[in-house]
Amino acid sequence: MFRIRLMQVTDIPAVLVIQAQAYVDEILESAEVIAARLHSAPQTAWVAETDAGVQAYLVTYPSRLGALTAWGENFQCAQDADCLYLHDLAVAGAAGGGGLGRALIVAATQYAEESGYRFSSLISVQGSVGFWQRRGYGVVENLSQAQQRLLATYTGPAYYMSKTLAVREAVVESIC
Repeated sequence: MFRIRLMQVTDIPAVLVIQAQAYVDEILESAEVIAARLHSAPQTAWVAETDAGVQAYLVTYPSRLGALTAWGENFQCAQDADCLYLHDLAVAGAAGGGGLGRALIVAATQYAEESGYRFSSLISVQGSVGFWQRRGYGVVENLSQAQQRLLATYTGPAYYMSKTLAVREAVVESIC
């Protein structure tokens, strides 16, 4: 059994451990960067918790479709957001295959649809394109040169991906 809840600052040590298990060293983010991002968009960061503690997390933020953020930069939450950007999803090695990642994606998608976001997007790294395609995301091929430069800040290959959501309400509230 697990539960999904909003991430708290006190979860950052567990997030760092999970991140170190999930990613190559070149894309690990510091506690300070994670805390700043959590502060920027606290209503769009979730953890999956079991009796063993936090076992997975998903950090997102309100954005515009096609707006990429360079690796390591703080979130720039869009005031006129139409897209929930999924920045970082990771599951602890021991919890892999338990549905925690899928549950976090479902929670974020439900939040986005209920909040009126029309799209969701992300940057796929470490060979995760197939994982995201199975969840309805497609690789965006027609990136501008500026977008391509931002995408190139990620350890590659990296791909910008998006999907259209089933909007349930018409108004997106600013949460940043």
